[in-house]
Amino acid sequence: MIRTACRIRGGPFDHPDPSQRGLIEVREMPDRETKPETIRIKVAYCAICGSEAHGYQAGWVSAMPPNTEPRGFGHEVSGVVVEVGEKATHRGLKVGDRVAANFVHFCGDCDFCQNGQQQFCENFREYSQPGMAEYLTWHEQQFYKLPDNLSLKEGCLVEPTAICVRMCDKMDMKVGRSVLVCGGGPIGLIALQLLSLYGAANLTLVEPIAERRELAKTFGAVHTIDPFHEDVEARCKEITGGKGFDRILDASGAIAMMPTLLKVAKRGGLIIYGAMYPANYEMPLNLATYMYTNELTISGVMIAPYVFPRTIDIMPRLNLKPFVQCVFPLDKAHDAMVMQLTGKYPKVLVECNPGLE
Repeated sequence: MIRTACRIRGGPFDHPDPSQRGLIEVREMPDRETKPETIRIKVAYCAICGSEAHGYQAGWVSAMPPNTEPRGFGHEVSGVVVEVGEKATHRGLKVGDRVAANFVHFCGDCDFCQNGQQQFCENFREYSQPGMAEYLTWHEQQFYKLPDNLSLKEGCLVEPTAICVRMCDKMDMKVGRSVLVCGGGPIGLIALQLLSLYGAANLTLVEPIAERRELAKTFGAVHTIDPFHEDVEARCKEITGGKGFDRILDASGAIAMMPTLLKVAKRGGLIIYGAMYPANYEMPLNLATYMYTNELTISGVMIAPYVFPRTIDIMPRLNLKPFVQCVFPLDKAHDAMVMQLTGKYPKVLVECNPGLE
């Protein structure tokens, strides 16, 4: 048995009825034995993903009936290898190696995997053991060795940073293209740094939290917009001389902003809707204007195949300190989630095993 942070009850954390509020407790959960192709790590840190936070706060995680089995969670992890299966030799990992992990295990054999589209893997297997726990056993394919110049705290940010790298790949960036990022959470702020490295022009962040707008300026943002107190469409037209942005990335998931992004895209531009959205939301889209006349390209990003090695190579060039300042012990996983929801810190980490370096 291993100690694991579990969802005991779903629903929003701020529900007026305390009995209906989301609840996380650390429970003893069944461990997994190491198989020939798996690797077992002692988890150092597990960061809280924005999708997990949004899910609880918005009530997308439905209330769990009484006597429902606890559900572990967490997938942005780093740790130290403690056991290697006899056939887990392809990555060259050994006991004592510091690693980051990709929670997705692709089959590698289906038509999509064979066609370079692992994100659509027909045998897609998400992590079968949650990461916010003392130990974790996943397929060796899911682990990547960390370089000496990347700490274990920073290592748990590899997975969300990989999402940002794939977003930049899909944005087909070129030096001098004007870029708008909507949402100053971890994905938006890390993507902002990467886009700055690409040479984005008029790099702009839309974000209601003042501290995050100021942080964005240190990451390369030339302009920031407060959507609560400024006219976003008017400011975007002002910044781009009325032409609109070449590239737009939504990392906010704020549905009130979604139609506006269409209006501030340049003709022939590209928009990535890269956040989590309510399953029942349908965005109005005037095909004659945006797809025919303006020839916009609209896409999204769910997961990040193929980019983990490049992500790890670029991470030492990023400022990751603001994302690793707030750390809770495993026993305080519930408090960590509540803190994440306050927005006081861009990212909240849970330390699953103290003292790992």
